[in-house]
Amino acid sequence: MKTLIVFFIGYFFFMSTADAQFGKLLDQAKSSAQALKDIGSGQQIDIAGGLKEALEEGVGSAVERLAAEKGYLDSPYKILVPEEASKVISTLSKVPGFQDVEQKMVAKMNEAAELAVKSATPIFVSAIKQMSFRDAQQILMGEEDAATRYLDKQANRKLYSDFSPVIESALMEVRATEYWTTVAKKYNKIPLTKDVNTDLTDHVTKKAIYGLFELIAKKEVLIREDVSQRTSPLLQEVFAKQDQRRD
Repeated sequence: MKTLIVFFIGYFFFMSTADAQFGKLLDQAKSSAQALKDIGSGQQIDIAGGLKEALEEGVGSAVERLAAEKGYLDSPYKILVPEEASKVISTLSKVPGFQDVEQKMVAKMNEAAELAVKSATPIFVSAIKQMSFRDAQQILMGEEDAATRYLDKQANRKLYSDFSPVIESALMEVRATEYWTTVAKKYNKIPLTKDVNTDLTDHVTKKAIYGLFELIAKKEVLIREDVSQRTSPLLQEVFAKQDQRRD
């Protein structure tokens, strides 16, 4: 009987101790989980914030450069008349009164693009604000133009719809749209030739957007590869993590 009593006392003592230890372990696990959650939350803020800052810097730099006087005209993204129509324009340039028509059209097309690109910043800012943590992770560990491609997907349609009326208005001032439509239609009637786009506004708008994204992509590559381009502590921290993971 004494043996049985001692057994039950020992059993209940062991179970109480085990329950206490289990409780402590559970509390520790909860604390660890919370700590990991807090760390993860901080990383989310860092990564998303860093990527957004990098994108805003790239966008701001590209817009400022292209919106300047002759920003497109004197850049590698100079907008030219469609290549397919160059022969037609060359032929018409021999006609009195049309000698410098291509030069005038090119100047006006690029001026129109410079006016339009000024409206790009708020469109990009809206797209950047919508970036999720998952988007940021994929961009950070993606290709060198992953952020630019994200912006292209999010903002291209809105850029086109906002650029088009500005460009169309600028082109109509010098009757470039009317002239181009006439030239392109004549060219399209030539046998065995590939039709060209008769919509000059569409042509200039697409080229303007293309040049803008090319500049943003170059800025992104610089930030990813050149430490000196990381102009804030947040950029330095976020892209340092990228460098470590890729090593």
